[in-house]
Amino acid sequence: MCICSSVNMPKEVSPIIMALALVTVAVTTVFLSLDRAGAQSLSALAANAALEGKAAYGDWRSDAPGIRRHITPSDLPAPYASPSRANEAAVVKKPSNARLKVPLGFEVKLFASGLDGPRLIRVAPNGDIFVAESVAGRIRVLRPADGGDEVSRNEIFVSGLKLPFGIAFYPRGNNPQWVYVANTDSVVRFPYRNGDLRTNEKAEIIVPTLPAGRRGHWTRDIAFSQDGSKMFVSVGSASNAAEPFDVASPRQWMAVLRRRIEQMVYGAASDDETERAVVLVFDPEGKGRRIYASGIRNCVAMAVNSATGDLWCSTNERDGLGDDLPPDYITRVREGGFYGWPWYYIGAHEDPRHKGARPDLKDKVIVPDILIQPHSASLQMMFHTGRQFPTEYNGNIFAAEHGSWNRAKPTGYKIIRIAVKDGVPTGEYEDFVTGFAIDDAHVWGRPVGVAEAADGSLLFSEDGNGTIWRVTSNGRTSVQ
Repeated sequence: MCICSSVNMPKEVSPIIMALALVTVAVTTVFLSLDRAGAQSLSALAANAALEGKAAYGDWRSDAPGIRRHITPSDLPAPYASPSRANEAAVVKKPSNARLKVPLGFEVKLFASGLDGPRLIRVAPNGDIFVAESVAGRIRVLRPADGGDEVSRNEIFVSGLKLPFGIAFYPRGNNPQWVYVANTDSVVRFPYRNGDLRTNEKAEIIVPTLPAGRRGHWTRDIAFSQDGSKMFVSVGSASNAAEPFDVASPRQWMAVLRRRIEQMVYGAASDDETERAVVLVFDPEGKGRRIYASGIRNCVAMAVNSATGDLWCSTNERDGLGDDLPPDYITRVREGGFYGWPWYYIGAHEDPRHKGARPDLKDKVIVPDILIQPHSASLQMMFHTGRQFPTEYNGNIFAAEHGSWNRAKPTGYKIIRIAVKDGVPTGEYEDFVTGFAIDDAHVWGRPVGVAEAADGSLLFSEDGNGTIWRVTSNGRTSVQ
């Protein structure tokens, strides 16, 4: 016999139960009506599954440490599925209540401030931190104190450079003899011994000329192969997508006039795409110049995986095709490989601005390894050794996402972690440091550089307010 049937419930309780039942039905209906992307986001957050399909795109509001995303070529929308919008978030001072967020077991703290637009950062074998202050034309050296959590020495290694960005120590290993610097139009080097905080030596010119113009992508990174025999230099495109001329476009007629003026004044137009959207390769003395890989719109930063010897690029893809097209990417770079720009993107997807122009290239385009939320502006990347972090971080990639300008709802403005197993990426990536975005129109930082400190902690720079931050593993949840 059912126990409840023997209880005489007061008649006045029945309407209450009826009301609760109606509320329950209403709430259930609301949750069932969630759109597919939102429902998948909630489910993935609860189960720690990677967001896929439309849900993987999102914007800064869906970012949080531990959120994983997996974008595939089949997820791409059609060109112009949404309008192309100019929406660059304004950089403001860090609000007093703003906090950076990191995963459980990590802590993030301010390491250095008052820097002049810090961009790429690389750590010397002795632990000194070399910082490219590109617009100021100099390389700064920060020496960590014994605890690694603050700066004990702050010196200018060299100044008078032309938009320096890439920094590399040569030869690889614990006793480099040179510091190489990639200017926007050349590669130079300086004699170096571990512990040098400044140089009084004149720059030795290794590559006297690189493609350069007054417009287009100006950053040049530099990296050496595992055996030290090759010097890679990345050069971004001069234009967005090398758009063909449209006689009905006043903007393009103005561009023609600008090119003519530049040719008269400088001898070359700034949108000449010769040796651009490529990775060049030389020997360490700057000889043997050739194109190593092409069709990479803007390989902002490079890294060599010490476990496999593979060269990798962190790449900014093109704009103007809509909010969710095309993804930025991080990928292994194959010698002789073609990655699509300007005719194709992410494999055989044809850019409609070049429709029918190069059908012969369609099947030759290499699909990148990791697709990142479109317009995130992926900048520096590096491989982590896992020395201070949990063992599963060993060999993983960290990358800085500078933040979008060509999207209705901003994305980027964070540090991401990419899972790599035995040198092979899984295709997924994970939000690692978030919290720079304030709303759709304001941010207080734009991440650029990322590096592993001598003690295994993670360093990253942001050029909005001129700071460098340090992430350590400590076994508890932290925000800063």
